[in-house]
Amino acid sequence: MESLDGMTALVTGATRGVGRGVAVELAALGAHVVITGRTQREGDSRWPGSLESTIAEAAALGGTIEGVVCDHRDDAEVGSVFERIARDRGALDLLVNNAFLIPDDMDPQLPFWETGLDCWDDMHTVGVRSAYVATWHAVPGMIEQGHGMVAFVSSEGARYYTLHPAYGAAKSALDRTARDCGHELGPHGVMTAAIWPSFVLTERMLALDAEAWNLDLEGAESPRFSGRAISAILTDERRMDKNGRVFTTRALADEYGFTDVDGRLPAGAADPGEPAPLFPIDVHEGEGQG
Repeated sequence: MESLDGMTALVTGATRGVGRGVAVELAALGAHVVITGRTQREGDSRWPGSLESTIAEAAALGGTIEGVVCDHRDDAEVGSVFERIARDRGALDLLVNNAFLIPDDMDPQLPFWETGLDCWDDMHTVGVRSAYVATWHAVPGMIEQGHGMVAFVSSEGARYYTLHPAYGAAKSALDRTARDCGHELGPHGVMTAAIWPSFVLTERMLALDAEAWNLDLEGAESPRFSGRAISAILTDERRMDKNGRVFTTRALADEYGFTDVDGRLPAGAADPGEPAPLFPIDVHEGEGQG
């Protein structure tokens, strides 16, 4: 993997799961990484993972991570994160929109009408809206410097049924946000991409009873695999060719020639299909919009 020395990245919701893996991998490759999360120390949450332990994991690999406590439901807190980065680091090279909230009490074995309405609210507030808010803050500086990348951590739930209807709707919205933001940002040298990991060995996944849940973790990927996928795009001189598109982590591994931390290639998510044009109808020529 190419070095990210001198680059600054922000990864939202990076105390555990894919966000943590992405942050650690970016830091290990040399980037100065800022992460956000609500859990400052181990034991502050029912799940393993915290800002402090993520920082420590990166440090053990020679990387630098700066942790900021932030609730992505609070626009003022999010704004203060970007003010801090602008003051201390200047504009960002990379924003990774990873923050996503699945209610702790949601039972994915129940149909949606037997789950609470908070399933929709949580996944679309800390998920879709939080990604839009972070992108809104990040791109003016990227435009000013003439380059930058915004990655959206999505999943095959955007196209194939996964977990809950609210989950699929949120992931579909992330893919579309990546596409449409990319349409407007491309002329400024700033690109977007949505990334689909497959089964990931996150803290939540490892805490489940694989037999009871009928989980086959053979071919699962580590949380750091997504970080390798994102960094491969970031360091690609032709990355603008990927602007606004959706990629599986495995497809990017095949293209760029990287493997997971154990040297293997994970099975990968389902194919997102060939990308459609950003706008099949030229809305600027007076055609209608749906």
